Amino acid sequence: MSDLKNKRVITAAITGSWPTREQNPNLSITPEEIAKDVYECWKAGAAIAHIHVRNDDGTPSTDFEKYKETIERIRAYKDCDICINITSSGSVGFGDEERIYPLQKLLPEMASYDAGTLNWQHRTIFENHPRFLEKLGTALIESNIKPEIEIFDAGMIYNAIYYMKKGILKAPCHFQIVLGCPGGMTNTVENLVFLKSLIPAGSTWAACGIGSGHMPILMTTIAMGGHIRVGMEDNVMWQKGVLAESNAQFVKRAKELLEMNGLEAATPDEARQIYGLTRKVF
Repeated sequence: MSDLKNKRVITAAITGSWPTREQNPNLSITPEEIAKDVYECWKAGAAIAHIHVRNDDGTPSTDFEKYKETIERIRAYKDCDICINITSSGSVGFGDEERIYPLQKLLPEMASYDAGTLNWQHRTIFENHPRFLEKLGTALIESNIKPEIEIFDAGMIYNAIYYMKKGILKAPCHFQIVLGCPGGMTNTVENLVFLKSLIPAGSTWAACGIGSGHMPILMTTIAMGGHIRVGMEDNVMWQKGVLAESNAQFVKRAKELLEMNGLEAATPDEARQIYGLTRKVF
């Protein structure tokens, strides 16, 4: 394996819970569409796919069968060894067990761990009760799934440190900073630098900016040595006034930016080594 110091992991956040086809008709909704999207992102240079699923009407879902079909369709592309990261949220309002069950059954290499509660988009509560965070952390350890600790504000980093001390999260951890979501910290370079300063030594980290913060946070993250996340979950616009054509379009641009900075996009197996993932049998 080549030297990893110049490698950066690109995660493709395919669909999310909130973007709609009204906002961008190119958004993937069905398991078949999501799987094809993931495959194209892998070919473009993504090492990890962050997966949400939707109901047939496009609304957010935690339906196990939707997850199962999506993962099976991804793995049907036999040359595709992309790492799978499944959300533990789905959206707001789902119960603890329905959020955890797909992870325990499908055993992805990574799963999101949203390290606190926030007023989501100023109109509802994205609840991550301490009881749930302990339950989820324990389930991920038992299932040998690496948590992707999602951070929307500084307090969530301190929550994660607390659970690290309790043994609910196992070091070295991986942190995913998300800036620009209404209800969380805004997508400024200053906020990214501040949050990065709080992350425990020895951790890996990545960042993304929502909407108009996409490019500033992407470029700052590259300059600061972090890993990167792109995709329509975070931004449906390619540039001001222009809709994105696909998630692969974002991945290609991210890879080109890495190369302009003398860096390379990590392969899935390199990402596994960088993040400390256990490769699952496909």
